[in-house]
Amino acid sequence: MKALVWHGRYDMRCDTVPDPVIEQDRDAIIKVTSTAICGSDLHLYDAYIPTMEKGDIVGHEFMGEVVEVGKGNSKLKVGDRVVVPFTICCGECFFCKKGLWSVCERSNRTPDLEKKAYGHATAGLFGYSHMLGGFAGGQAEYVRVPYADVSPFKVPDGLTDEQVLFLTDIFPTGYMAAENCGIEQGDTVAVWGCGPVGQFAIKSAFMLGAERVIAIDTVPERLAMAKANNPDLELIDFEKEDVNERLNELTKGRGPDRCIDAVGLEAHGHGEFDAVMDRTKAALGVATDRIHVLRQAVFNCRPGGTVSVPGVYGGFVDKFPMGAIVQKGLTIRSGQTHVNRYLQTLCDRIQHGEIDPSFIITHRVSLEDGAKAYDIFKKKQDGCIKVVMHPNGHSHDHGAGLCSEHVRAKTTVDA
Repeated sequence: MKALVWHGRYDMRCDTVPDPVIEQDRDAIIKVTSTAICGSDLHLYDAYIPTMEKGDIVGHEFMGEVVEVGKGNSKLKVGDRVVVPFTICCGECFFCKKGLWSVCERSNRTPDLEKKAYGHATAGLFGYSHMLGGFAGGQAEYVRVPYADVSPFKVPDGLTDEQVLFLTDIFPTGYMAAENCGIEQGDTVAVWGCGPVGQFAIKSAFMLGAERVIAIDTVPERLAMAKANNPDLELIDFEKEDVNERLNELTKGRGPDRCIDAVGLEAHGHGEFDAVMDRTKAALGVATDRIHVLRQAVFNCRPGGTVSVPGVYGGFVDKFPMGAIVQKGLTIRSGQTHVNRYLQTLCDRIQHGEIDPSFIITHRVSLEDGAKAYDIFKKKQDGCIKVVMHPNGHSHDHGAGLCSEHVRAKTTVDA
């Protein structure tokens, strides 16, 4: 089969690789009809996430049709059309039973690597380093899904791939980011970053009752998309305005009630000293994360407010403003998304016409053009905000499922 494969920094390739096979009784094999490049995939592309190995298949936003099912899996059958959350969950451990799906204690098959970095192991993730299980990702024609009797979500009739694809990650991630804010009546929410997660955080903040939402970015296409889909949204272009001054002006000096860092470890500043130092240290290999946005969110959040952090961070951070957090009594909430918790709720919102997540898509390409798309997405060229690929040449735009007589093409490939 064909798959996008990591070969090192800025080196993604569409390679021919062996087909996946059933390994455990609860597995399923999915024929991928749609998959997407996530902003957090760029951290792999930039080689900021450790324990990647040459030849790893990437991608954690994917959906498709079931073509094989392990004998111990009674949930799925061949022909089912499913979206697959990016977190792999056993459904039986202490954390899964509490609904803390992203910290499943069984699914990471290389837990010792993560324990060394973070103290404990959390859930395995598709296509996201050996520290998180080393599982092959979904930017491929086929993918093996472990514990496939737990997380895959059957797509209701009548919904297209592009309406539901982002249930795999970025829609629930933006929604959880807003939910983690604990939004109250009358709240003002500031969202740093109008990339894909930021777009959904903005939409979700409004859906959860925010009175005002302020978005901070500098990429014209991102700001325009955010405003087009949220007419009441207020914008700050950090290249043209001082963020702190403008937020104080908009909130009469109090600061936003809730702040969302939807940027993560590769934040850019506008020449600020801390941003320059972050970039320098990262370039020299003496720091892993650039936290300019996180510092800014903490600095601007009003006393007693909440800072929600859906943006991915990979390691240790420098000059973290702990004093401001303590002095202002801030609440910080973060974590990989508990996708399973939100699937039905968000699917219902889609079906009821409250949101069509496909608004985020700017580029549709073949799997063979995926490596080029990574570069375009990284450089923010051609108005690129979200890339979707259709590895098997179709996307079920009318919601049709795969007939049961379809079988997965078998190929013999040298490893």
